[in-house]
Amino acid sequence: MATETNKPDTSDRELIISRTLNAPVALVWEVWTNPDHIKNWWGPNGFTNTIAVMDVQPGGEWDLVMHGPDGTDYNNKSIFKEVVQNERIVYEHISAPKFLTTITFTAEGDKTHLKWHMLFESKEQFEQVVKVFRADEGLKQNIEKLEKYLAAQ
Repeated sequence: MATETNKPDTSDRELIISRTLNAPVALVWEVWTNPDHIKNWWGPNGFTNTIAVMDVQPGGEWDLVMHGPDGTDYNNKSIFKEVVQNERIVYEHISAPKFLTTITFTAEGDKTHLKWHMLFESKEQFEQVVKVFRADEGLKQNIEKLEKYLAAQ
């Protein structure tokens, strides 16, 4: 089904979370784009990270291993598609499961409104990622960890 603007309806394969963070946009951007920061808060509760490459520019790679609390390693590879400092990051997660993520940063005085949008390839893939990996809960935990990390900066 198409919307009025003739774009396909993708609502059945999207995961979206928004949060107003108690930190200025420049700090939120820094902890999101600097591997020395992001490794400390990325991922659901109990996960740690090893970042091999994080080249935050269009065409740049982001290679990381998320270490689960049960000892399982999850290899992740993404390619940055669009980077607009203090405004937007778009990256394509090219390792399975594949998805496109858009993060928007909106300054609201000394706070930042963050919108995190993940678009999966299909409704079936989205449902599997939510059911099997609990991606919806993981994303909530991820943004909560970001909030705590920002408060300590």
